Amino acid sequence: MGVRIVIDSASDLTKTQADALDCMYLPLKTIFGEEEYLDGITLSHRQFYEKLVETDSLPTTSQIPPLEYETVYKKIREAGDTAVVIVLSSKLSGSYQSASIAREDYEDCIWLVDSENVSIGEQILIRYACRLRDEGMSAEQIKEAADSRKKDVRVIALLNTLEYLRRGGRISGAAALAGNLLSIKPVIAITNGEVAILGKARGSRNGNNMIQEELARSGGVDFSMPFCLGYTGLDDSLLQKYIADHEDLWKSRVDELPITTIGSTIGTHTGPGSIGVSFFAAR
Repeated sequence: MGVRIVIDSASDLTKTQADALDCMYLPLKTIFGEEEYLDGITLSHRQFYEKLVETDSLPTTSQIPPLEYETVYKKIREAGDTAVVIVLSSKLSGSYQSASIAREDYEDCIWLVDSENVSIGEQILIRYACRLRDEGMSAEQIKEAADSRKKDVRVIALLNTLEYLRRGGRISGAAALAGNLLSIKPVIAITNGEVAILGKARGSRNGNNMIQEELARSGGVDFSMPFCLGYTGLDDSLLQKYIADHEDLWKSRVDELPITTIGSTIGTHTGPGSIGVSFFAAR
């Protein structure tokens, strides 16, 4: 009997990365007009941003339906395995509800974790669960450990533009125009499973300083646990500048920094040019 880890594409792990981690992968759908894509499978992160900057209307994403979860659960039971299913925040998507509905007849072999996060925050919780699986923990033990540590996950991000928040109807056109003229950079976080604005900085340098302040306020990074940096768009130049400017935080503690691209679930609302960090706060 083996322990499987089931994940979704909102974690911004690609199918190839999920396979390398030996995770079962369920993609959300990304919809541009009448064209529908499987996130991370038929639409790469790069292709997503190429399409995003070419269109005037924002794409949408759709939750994973219960039937897709149930199909996976059935395979797991038939193989005699158990599984931990890690889902993006229930406050951001209906996928967790889908996973719960599908589990009603599979409670003997399926354990469900609401990550209370998304993107790189969800991703490091998945990597933690994979570590525990490889150490020989049972599915139930992994669920308990993930539920215990997920409250320690921190995600802090700096947005490069207010334009996509405007296009998504989250702020007014006047607010977006004023903010862009003044080079206002919102700093956001995932708090209690939802996106929260921590503050607004004048320029990227001040925004980076706000990230550092939040890192300090969190008690610092637990480098014994998974952590990740991410960026939206087609290049990571802004992230590389952030890394270089704050080399003292990382260099004496790790040999390299794990970096990933951030896909459609978050990128639809932030647009290109945003950067973020995810980590477990030190206890």
